[in-house]
Amino acid sequence: MVDLVNRERARQGCDPVTVDARLTEAATAHSEDMASRDYFSHVTPEGIDFGERIKAAGYPSPGAENIAEGYRSASDVMAGWMDSPGHRDNIVNCELTKIGVGLDDGAWVWTQNFGY
Repeated sequence: MVDLVNRERARQGCDPVTVDARLTEAATAHSEDMASRDYFSHVTPEGIDFGERIKAAGYPSPGAENIAEGYRSASDVMAGWMDSPGHRDNIVNCELTKIGVGLDDGAWVWTQNFGY
């Protein structure tokens, strides 16, 4: 997934993002939470948004979040995100420098968390 993100970023003249374990933790927890509690949103049922979740995982500068559901491969979910202007903008935002990716492969729920 990160390689696919960085290929798209390179096409736009952006530096690659690097993986941060705290962003990966936040992304994985969100994918698992959405799958286990059967919701699909950037905001939990309690009203906690991606920035709050990322900070709770110890990462100080949240940037953006992409979520997707139902895609069975990284290349398929990336194609879907690149066809969506808002998701695409997050992926090719050259100001974002870090990434974490989470997947619940029982429900095929994906999360990308980006940071500055």
